[in-house]
Amino acid sequence: QVQLAESGGGLVQAGASRRLSCSVSGGALSSYSMGWFRQAPGKEREFVAAISWYRGNTYYSDSVKGNFTISRDNAKNTVFLQMNSLKPEATAVYYCAATGVIAPTRDYEYDYWGQGTQVTVSS
Repeated sequence: QVQLAESGGGLVQAGASRRLSCSVSGGALSSYSMGWFRQAPGKEREFVAAISWYRGNTYYSDSVKGNFTISRDNAKNTVFLQMNSLKPEATAVYYCAATGVIAPTRDYEYDYWGQGTQVTVSS
């Protein structure tokens, strides 16, 4: 059973950077495409970024493109989300997820989910 554990959340000031990590256990990271989603209070969960098992292709939502970077370290079974120039609207619980789908940008395409980590951006 694949298990995911996010870390790195916290309180940050607007304009700052933060890196989230997602540790994968129970399976080889190289076999999965990995995604990050977020859910702000009162809003639906939304796609943030994904990195495919196929050639490491990456996908981003328009709202984070250019400021967020997703990466993976298969040897460490860890996926990262580097978030730069954070804005208060980025405040949300951030979830990582895993799937065998090549180019997954929809939450229903993912099979495994972490518990989430809270990111709060103060103005």
